[in-house]
Amino acid sequence: MTQAKTRSTRSTRSPVANTDSLTALASAPTTPTTLTISSHNYSSWSMRGWLLVKLAGLEFETVAVPVDDPAARAELLLLSPSILVPCLLHDGIKVWDTLAIAEYLNEIRPDAKLLPADRKARAHCRAICGEMHSGFSALRSALPMNLRAHFDHFRIWSRAQDDIERIVAIWRECFDAYGGPWLFGDISAADAMYAPVVTRFLTYDVKLDRDIAEYCTRVLKQPFVAEWIAMAQAETEDIDELDVEF
Repeated sequence: MTQAKTRSTRSTRSPVANTDSLTALASAPTTPTTLTISSHNYSSWSMRGWLLVKLAGLEFETVAVPVDDPAARAELLLLSPSILVPCLLHDGIKVWDTLAIAEYLNEIRPDAKLLPADRKARAHCRAICGEMHSGFSALRSALPMNLRAHFDHFRIWSRAQDDIERIVAIWRECFDAYGGPWLFGDISAADAMYAPVVTRFLTYDVKLDRDIAEYCTRVLKQPFVAEWIAMAQAETEDIDELDVEF
């Protein structure tokens, strides 16, 4: 009888101890997830990184670097040898460079489908994201991102126009292959990477065919994109070199 009673006492205490351990574990301090960005209005790379994290469904805090910070200013004016913003800090891991952030987020949040599940489509997505990441220098120089500005009848020089035509060709190829409404059917990292281009088309009054214009409207109405634009319009900091029509 005593032996049975002892077993019963042990079995009722064990779950309590386990619950206490779990509670202590849950209340242990964790490193907050942060995304360091610069200007909402001027920084296309910050916009891309922020959209990627939002699309991944990762909870995070934003750390903003002032636009008068010398390093941030150099990046915005395309004078920096490397781009270190945005920078994601998650679980003690620091990831900078927008493509690296996209790949990291795809690893930790696969259900968000930032990259397509199909191997062929995934390779295609990586390729056009990479082209956006490393190419279109004429577009970047001639049509810098400026969400608070609008230039009617903006004159686009020929090299920038070549970049625009290449981007339109990329988009049409995606629509033909995957059927829309986003570049790879469902919204993906590719749409986040090209979203700042859409804002440039609006800022500089770029004339577009109907199908491309409809995609641009879809991007601008996407809730996270609309939220970013609203934050940009609320900013008051100016960079004179990016606020002139040239």
